[in-house]
Amino acid sequence: MTAHRNLGFVAAAATLLAAAPLSAIFERWTWLVEAAIAVAAVAAAAALSRMARAPLWGQILAMLAGLVLALTWLFPGGTELLAFLPTPATFAHFGELLGASARDMRAYGVKVQDVDSLLFLTVVGVGVVAVVVDVLSVGLRRPALAGLPMLAIYSVPVAVYVDSVPATPFVVGASGYLWLLVTDNVDRVRRFGRRFTGEGRDVDVWEASPLAAAGRRLAVVGVALAVALPLAVPGMTGGLLDRVGNGDGTGRPGQGGNTGRIDLFSALSGQLNQTAVTELVRVTTNEPAPFYLRFGVADELRPGGFRDRAPTGRPVNRGLPDPAERAGRGVERHRYRATVEVKNLNMPLVPVYAEPVKTDNLSGSWLYDPSLQVVFSNRESSRGKRYSFDYVRSTYSPSLLRTAPSLPADDPVLRQQTVTPSVRTVDQLVERLVKGKQNDYDKVRAIYDYFSAENGFRYSLSTEGGSSGDDITDFLDGKAGFCQQYATAMAWLVRAAGIPARVAFGFTNGSNTGGTYVLTNKNLHAWTEVYFGGIGWVPFDATPAASVQGSVRSAWAPDTDAPDPTTPSPGGTSAPGGVDASAGPNSPDRLDKDADQGLSVGDGGPTRQSPIWPWWTAGLVALLALLAVPALRRSALRRRRRARAPVPVATALATVPGQRGEVRDIVVGVDADRARADAHAAWDELLDTLVDFQVRIDRTETPRATAERLAVETVGEDAGAATGVRLLGLAEERARYARDPLTGEALHRAVRTVRGALAARADRRTRIMAVLLPPSVLLRWRAAVAENSARLVTGGGQVRQRLLRWNPRRLLAGRPAR
Repeated sequence: MTAHRNLGFVAAAATLLAAAPLSAIFERWTWLVEAAIAVAAVAAAAALSRMARAPLWGQILAMLAGLVLALTWLFPGGTELLAFLPTPATFAHFGELLGASARDMRAYGVKVQDVDSLLFLTVVGVGVVAVVVDVLSVGLRRPALAGLPMLAIYSVPVAVYVDSVPATPFVVGASGYLWLLVTDNVDRVRRFGRRFTGEGRDVDVWEASPLAAAGRRLAVVGVALAVALPLAVPGMTGGLLDRVGNGDGTGRPGQGGNTGRIDLFSALSGQLNQTAVTELVRVTTNEPAPFYLRFGVADELRPGGFRDRAPTGRPVNRGLPDPAERAGRGVERHRYRATVEVKNLNMPLVPVYAEPVKTDNLSGSWLYDPSLQVVFSNRESSRGKRYSFDYVRSTYSPSLLRTAPSLPADDPVLRQQTVTPSVRTVDQLVERLVKGKQNDYDKVRAIYDYFSAENGFRYSLSTEGGSSGDDITDFLDGKAGFCQQYATAMAWLVRAAGIPARVAFGFTNGSNTGGTYVLTNKNLHAWTEVYFGGIGWVPFDATPAASVQGSVRSAWAPDTDAPDPTTPSPGGTSAPGGVDASAGPNSPDRLDKDADQGLSVGDGGPTRQSPIWPWWTAGLVALLALLAVPALRRSALRRRRRARAPVPVATALATVPGQRGEVRDIVVGVDADRARADAHAAWDELLDTLVDFQVRIDRTETPRATAERLAVETVGEDAGAATGVRLLGLAEERARYARDPLTGEALHRAVRTVRGALAARADRRTRIMAVLLPPSVLLRWRAAVAENSARLVTGGGQVRQRLLRWNPRRLLAGRPAR
């Protein structure tokens, strides 16, 4: 039973090690913590069922029950009993998570964030594998077959990872599998009796068998070859040898080329507000004055602000929808071609101009979402991509937009893109701004014109805090912010007016050399897009133009802070439909010294990510505290043994005559029990000290023989230590066998003298281990665990025997025949 229990624990640990390749999928280690809890629950349930001598099917049911309890505690649905007992609603919640995981697997790419649905699927998968591995290894004693479910775990990152999966997780998983095989074979060999060397000599249990050592060497060589061979043979790896470290979106080296779905607000904040200028994208287009190059959209409005949602679409190499099919009359349209070369932008989105109609040099893993107008991938990253595409540039006149009809109440775009949290100050402001406006465009222009210097708005890289509790209210009161605040605030107000709006992300126009624009982190930008019936999404940039590098304004959304209408220079160009590039940061009408340098996390200001060092510090303190437990336990035990008051030599003296006339003194009032306890405590401390310094102890020796051997063989060079150890042996012998124990001696001082002599002759490693991880404490804990385990097994056997008395078969067999 003990061997089965040990093998079960090894099977659980091997399953966790085999799950190491999943680290290539997730950004964080939350999955590992939750999977470890689930596997621990499975292993505990298996151990308890075996202690109760349940059949194999009972063990399987127990493990599945443990897995369900762990899942209930890790992924609660809010209806559980005692936080871990599931209810029918809990299983319905599990079904919802599984359904969401199927959708999220299509929407996310590696590496993914901590998404509940994907974490649930991962924990369920690892937990089921743990059950199968336990059944094969312990129940059926076929641990070699357990490699198949472990390999199933490894196949997951191999299937979704475009580049080669890192070698380290494979080595970790293979080591777990080898550990399981070795443990099973050791158990099988021990059933036959004593091990042997191959030369006829027996090997004790604690000795290393030469055959086992040879097997371990062969296992290490096998794992090394399995890792090294794919690296050396051409065509067997996609990039472990020739991989160039990709970046994290900032131009810094990163880990591979794949990223998961990103939060367009938070993921860019720290990257884009850096002082260094990093080239991200180069774009060449034949359009004279292009609008912004865009790569993402946030259209889900929550109380905390706008958030992006997972896009869906079809491969770009299967053709893109024609925007002309849904464009209204009067929209001026021109077709252009652009070539984009991504340098240091690492995300599952590629930047394109709005309304692309054809792409080249993008594989089928890149998809196009026509509603969001973004190109994305679940498996690849934009870094290093070079591609071309044709796109349509639409321009609008204010008169055309004024004629756009309002959307009907049942329109899906209206229902989805006008969802707005109720904020009283926002609703009152919108009601005042759109009062008397007869069409959607005039309402939007009234909101757009509100974000002007005339109304007190100014550009600032840091927003002013407020006390309202709402970021949108704080911004409207402080009237200071940068592109993110202006874009989200305008989209929020437009939605509050009942008109669909969203926030777009991309680049303003950078430096232009022969039609090639160099876009850096200084050009990253956010703006608002508004939906007009019969026309589609129309861009509005409410951020002060003079503070944005490469800003573009249009006839339908002009620069509200410009003193005079913009007049093109004789040699300048203007965009079709009255779109022109506004003055950059060096223009005379610049409103602020700061240029737009990117986005922030929330909707209320630049994000400061919570520092990670407190977590590392807390983890380090917890680890040190855990490692210090044995040393503290040893120190406490030593203090408790010394805490006894010294045994007095005598409480009174009396002189009595002897039988032959001699005179002798006797001790009156000595506490013999205390003296014996003190001697035993000092002797126990000596034995623990010997164990700590790895000195052999022979339990068959008498205390005097042990003391004499130590005085001669161990501490003979130190006369004080030799005298002390002999004194301790004499005190223990007198305490055991004599009527009057030894009193009046400083026994614990003798123990300290012996300990100092042992420490002086021990090596450094032994001294460190004696202080930090005392073997005497570890041995005592191990014995206690073994004793408690044996007691539990004995108690379980007794309970089983009692239950067998009421076994129906036994009762029926004992009935007299009629």
